[in-house]
Amino acid sequence: MVKHYNCIVCSKRTKPKERRSINPAVKRLLQNKWFITNISQNYIICNGCMHKYYNAEKSRPLKVTRTAQDDCDQDFIPPKVARTSKQLPSPPSVCLNIPGASNSHARCVVCKKPGPKFLVVSSDARFQAFIDGNVLIPAGARCCSSHFQENGFLKTECFDIMSKSENSSSNRTSIVKLLTHMRETCQKTQNKIDFDNIGETDCKTLTGLSHQQFEDLCLHVLLHIKSTPSCTPKTSVGLFLIKMKCALSNKLMSTLFKTLLMRSFVPLYLGFESITREQIIKDHTRPLAKTLLDADDDNMILVLDGTYIYIQKSNNFSFQRKSFSLHKSRPLVKPMVVVSTTGHFVAIIGPFLSRNNDASILNHMMKCNVDDIKSFVNDKDIFVVDRGFRDSITLLEKLGIKAAMPTFLKKGEKQMSDADANTSRMVTKIRWVVESANARIKNFKYLDRVLPTNQVPFIGDYIRIVCAISNKYLPPLSKATNEDEDINLATQMKQKSREINTLKAYVEENNLQEGQCSGSQYRTATFPFHN
Repeated sequence: MVKHYNCIVCSKRTKPKERRSINPAVKRLLQNKWFITNISQNYIICNGCMHKYYNAEKSRPLKVTRTAQDDCDQDFIPPKVARTSKQLPSPPSVCLNIPGASNSHARCVVCKKPGPKFLVVSSDARFQAFIDGNVLIPAGARCCSSHFQENGFLKTECFDIMSKSENSSSNRTSIVKLLTHMRETCQKTQNKIDFDNIGETDCKTLTGLSHQQFEDLCLHVLLHIKSTPSCTPKTSVGLFLIKMKCALSNKLMSTLFKTLLMRSFVPLYLGFESITREQIIKDHTRPLAKTLLDADDDNMILVLDGTYIYIQKSNNFSFQRKSFSLHKSRPLVKPMVVVSTTGHFVAIIGPFLSRNNDASILNHMMKCNVDDIKSFVNDKDIFVVDRGFRDSITLLEKLGIKAAMPTFLKKGEKQMSDADANTSRMVTKIRWVVESANARIKNFKYLDRVLPTNQVPFIGDYIRIVCAISNKYLPPLSKATNEDEDINLATQMKQKSREINTLKAYVEENNLQEGQCSGSQYRTATFPFHN
């Protein structure tokens, strides 16, 4: 009868040339690492197993004293599967006082519903579940797709369900991986603002928006921004807002996010196409303005003014001359701001070079039909402007648009008449809102500083972005608390503007004008008080 010689490790039948006797070193290796006991001198090992395990033992850089507990926790390869190179993790042996989920592949770890359409919970999602919900989810666990957020993490309500489970068990390898992941996360977030988990106070201080408003703004662009290991979509949004709000210096301003905001967010909240005439008349027109200007219910009131954005001196001599303002004695560009009587930004036109005054910009807007403005305004609409638009009055009248502007001193006069002064006051009562709107733009400190010339092509987009943010998230600049009170105030102003100035009449009757009376007459004169 032929005797068969099988390998003690892989149980493979060996040929005479493949047989190797077990020397003391191999015997010690088999006993200590692979738990093969009762090895006699008649046992043999094949060439493959001997070289595989003997060379692996020799390549170990450091010899560590092993204990019984180490043998229990150490990952090992049973003799039955020693022919494969994949190591199996040790079974869970450490009981933790932390709720844990099952690692079943047939049921969802959250709702326990049977499969088969499940998604594997990623390592990042499992780590986030431990951080946010104090729940341990084992590797390889499955979950329904409805429990995931858009960013791949589990929803918050899932943690409440899994937290009711019993305590979890884990092995040493999983615990070490968890601690390593936590350490790496702490190193990444050290001295760094995490916009994905930013607090209410920090969000308001850095961006000027509340946490809810910041999240809403991010929803407009999250689908268009790719996440990178160093910058998430919310981080891109936060950095841009910090740049606009705090004007921190940097060498390069990325225009990628600005382009996405201009395409996804600004058209919804700024521009003639973002709002209708009816909405402006109904929701963004103060009764005070309608009463003072005698506007009908179908007349739209807009307030226009230009603002200044200062820029550095250009090396291009032609552009330097065109951008230099003789009025301010420095280079600048001028955007035209169009707002409603409540301070709602309707449109931003431009910016234009400083050699263009307000009147020439408005004439250009109407003649060239910039942004299709002619289809937005109708006859008998009212434009509230300042004296810098005086050269546009004729054009506006030809188009059927009424212009409300403070009056000028007539030739030869040193003081305005009562009627002209009162008219100017009523126009100023309405027009102040555009000055406050310009100040709201400058609250974003980046636009209140001197910008480099390489940012000139993007100034218009920056202003439109901050104006759209103001329309969406900030309260109106001017809004009546009570419509009846607003109308009563306007009625009193109009009534008092038509009253006779008794003080002026008394001065004229007694010849108390400057240069027409002596000092004694002026001191002894009794002036009536005008109530």
